[in-house]
Amino acid sequence: MIPVIVLSTAASLAEATRIADALVEERLAACVTVVPGARSVYRWQGRVEHADEVLLVVKTVAARLEALTARVRALHSYEVPELVAVPITGGWPPYLAWLADEVAAPDSGPAPAGGAAP
Repeated sequence: MIPVIVLSTAASLAEATRIADALVEERLAACVTVVPGARSVYRWQGRVEHADEVLLVVKTVAARLEALTARVRALHSYEVPELVAVPITGGWPPYLAWLADEVAAPDSGPAPAGGAAP
């Protein structure tokens, strides 16, 4: 399994927490770090906008990206939510094994390397 980090933002802590809880509960993510206090500057409909947001750092695997994207879009208040996936090219093997185990389908068993919780 190819591990990835997905970056997203939410309009509020409540929305970010709701998304994070759903992703972990549904095994679409092993972990979601919720970081309040982000300030985004972006262009939207021809204007430069500023927004106070909450950053989500989602740890998952590439095989879960399509389902994760669909779930975030269903839960998100934004018309075009940020969903950017970055491959993880290295990391501590026990953590990466744990990540893979946590997003494995419940009936598929653990990832080949096994793992321990972080």
